[in-house]
Amino acid sequence: MILFGLIAILLIGGLLAAAAGRWSRDWPRWIALAATSIGLLISMGLWMRHAGPMAVLPPTPIAWLEQLDWRWIPRFGIRFHLAMDGLSLLLVVLSFFLGTVAVLASWREIQERVGFFHFNLLWTLAGVVGVFLAADLFLFYFAWEMMLIPMSFLILLWGHERRVYAAIKFFLFTQLSGLLMLVSIVALVLTHARQTGTLTFQYADLLGTAIPPRSETWIMLGFFIAFAVKLPMVPFHTWLPDAHTEAPTAGSVLLAGLLLKTGAYGLIRFVFPLFPRAAREVAPIVMTLAVVGILYGAIFAYSQTDLKRLIAYTSVSHLGFVLFGIFAWNGLALQGALMEMLAHGIGTGALFILAGQLQERTGTREIDQMGGLWQPLPRLSGAGLFFAMGALGLPGLGTFLGEFLVLFGTYPVSRWRTVLAAIGILLATLYALRLVQRVFHGPNVHNWILPDLSVREMFVLVPLIVSLVWLGLYPQPVFDTFGTTMKTLQQVVADAILAQAR
Repeated sequence: MILFGLIAILLIGGLLAAAAGRWSRDWPRWIALAATSIGLLISMGLWMRHAGPMAVLPPTPIAWLEQLDWRWIPRFGIRFHLAMDGLSLLLVVLSFFLGTVAVLASWREIQERVGFFHFNLLWTLAGVVGVFLAADLFLFYFAWEMMLIPMSFLILLWGHERRVYAAIKFFLFTQLSGLLMLVSIVALVLTHARQTGTLTFQYADLLGTAIPPRSETWIMLGFFIAFAVKLPMVPFHTWLPDAHTEAPTAGSVLLAGLLLKTGAYGLIRFVFPLFPRAAREVAPIVMTLAVVGILYGAIFAYSQTDLKRLIAYTSVSHLGFVLFGIFAWNGLALQGALMEMLAHGIGTGALFILAGQLQERTGTREIDQMGGLWQPLPRLSGAGLFFAMGALGLPGLGTFLGEFLVLFGTYPVSRWRTVLAAIGILLATLYALRLVQRVFHGPNVHNWILPDLSVREMFVLVPLIVSLVWLGLYPQPVFDTFGTTMKTLQQVVADAILAQAR
């Protein structure tokens, strides 16, 4: 029941926050904070329970650490099946951690419809956690769509100037690509049913399904496009800068830290294990597009004048490394992709929090209208410098380790692509230093007299700083937790390719 409890806490918390918003502005905030904090404690407890590497791979296809399997719609082989392995455990911990941070970061920013805001925030988190835990493909799609609607409301109702355009664009991109995934899910299930006579949406049952090569490619593309849009991969990325720019601070944190990670999670969990031959065939094309995304995102980040838009384009670049590592599909590259996912969620989420704090104080997101902020805002500026160094891949921080491992893992697969991807790290130095120099350094020509970080704001940023340093200096607990899952998924893919060769 513990897995169901993680989702139920968020759903019930959202309903209570919406109800409490009728009488108070503060009660929804405290309810949301309690829900995310309890979930964080439970997920951390699960991590501590299952800490340490497993010496022997389990005999089952997937090394589940926790499971909940209920009958749901037996006529169509649909079950309410939640399961957690090392990969989903790490991402669930990240979800509750950033969810707590998002609640605290929006504590004073949101003053209208506070109850409904926290309802949407918590239900978005519930959808994200459901995506990471679903072991039934129908349930996975249900959670995938569930996180879309409340996230759209967060942008539409509490966003900035062009929020309507950004919300509609986000909804259309993710909804249409999600429908393609639904078609592919149905096609996969029917293919399996024709072979076995059993109708099932269970992930473990569908592994190893023999699919004709041409059909496998088309079915795989439905999954891939949905995950590539959410990642986002160039050229499916155009919704991201608009959504990030117009979203409220908490919305940007959830988008950058969690929703983008659902795309990467889907690629690891579904695309390679379910369609190993098709995934291997498209890998050179996808890796090329990943490198294009790394360079494109970095170049466009450097050219931006809107602070939030600059940060948004850094996500395109960083998640290009994630995509690059996943489609290399070897141990080092996959470990680097996971580390980049975690470090990007923390570091970029923190940058969006800082952008929101700067906009609240200065009334603008335009970089050219800032400058000279180090003198009136030394603590905020110091935090901005730290997370900018994280974005450029400073050694000792999690982003550096993730990108370093991705490049080491992809080099044997494609040397020229790896060399081009490494140039993206150099370009990251340019946009990160430009951000610091234009926003914080220089003379205080605007005569800023602004309040520095409050105790609450420091309380939000310090755990993010500590986490990013911890990932960079002592990543072994993360690798131990992910290690068995990674080896199991690699073995599933290898066995499927061998069976197809026979």
